[in-house]
Amino acid sequence: MAEPLTDQPNDPPVLEVRDLARHYPIRGGLLRRQVGTVRAVDGISFSIGRRETVALVGESGSGKSTAARSILQLGGRPTSGSVRFEGTELTEMSPRQLRALRRRMQMIFQDPHSSLNPRLTVGAIVREPLDIAGDKSRPERRQRVAELLEAVGLRKEMQSRFPHEFSGGQRQRIGIARALATEPSLVIADEPFAALDVSIQAQVVNLLAELRQEFNLTYLIILHDLSMAEYISDRIAVMYLGRIVELADTRELFREPAHPYTKALLSAVPQVYESHHDRPPALRGEIPSPESPPPGCHFHPRCPFASDVCLNEPELRSISVGGRDRLVACHHAKDLLTELPVAVTTKPRV
Repeated sequence: MAEPLTDQPNDPPVLEVRDLARHYPIRGGLLRRQVGTVRAVDGISFSIGRRETVALVGESGSGKSTAARSILQLGGRPTSGSVRFEGTELTEMSPRQLRALRRRMQMIFQDPHSSLNPRLTVGAIVREPLDIAGDKSRPERRQRVAELLEAVGLRKEMQSRFPHEFSGGQRQRIGIARALATEPSLVIADEPFAALDVSIQAQVVNLLAELRQEFNLTYLIILHDLSMAEYISDRIAVMYLGRIVELADTRELFREPAHPYTKALLSAVPQVYESHHDRPPALRGEIPSPESPPPGCHFHPRCPFASDVCLNEPELRSISVGGRDRLVACHHAKDLLTELPVAVTTKPRV
């Protein structure tokens, strides 16, 4: 297995994930026996340095949200693998120990409407993590809530209002304030811009960037929009069908992607081309089911460069591009980067 990259080698990573897998059994028949397995996350490895933002991107169904929930162990423990947070192994902790440590790990959910309790006021929603922690007095909690609302661009007088009285962008700000209540060092945001208007998305992007500086935060942000990832992340991990296929510095990845899937995702970003012939080919087909993934490289049925060697699973290995290292899982990565002709044989059949 290749070592996860980090831009801050002298500082221990805040989060270190190794060979993380999350499989779900498929049961059928009268006896409910296992008849198959959904490989939602199939062995991913990466690390995040302190005050770094890593974006996990890919199509819907690639396993991004499942990976995020598996890291926090929401909905159960991962099937296998290691998750170390600030040097502590999470997969070996008891539920009670994990609950105490979750104060330092918080999550921003995708839908700001359904993630907020409609029966609670905004003040009660933001204060709830502090009430559970129980290490502050009531006046201190009220003061903390007022500070958090102002930090995310809301007035402290709004504490008595209910979620339905706010717009989508304001509700997302409330969710962000709640995530910051217990002073976490790691925040995982699951598609935090997906339910927002384009103009509001830019405001929330700027807000997250400001909060990272103010509160010394480390972000793992789940996205399907690479154009958004370009503005907010330091590094990008590209995920396809439960596996990470490329992990690189954001600017380097946009300048020269190494994996065919990354190239295809970038081709979907709206751009102005001088002529129709300059436009790269669009990604064809649908992402396969994680219940029966293709053998070898999962992307090869949709890859224009696929050859017989792609029936063997590629290793996520380090290659040098422009003097900087990145991780790529592709047998033809070096040939594609140097623009040499790839020895393409008859496309393997699945």
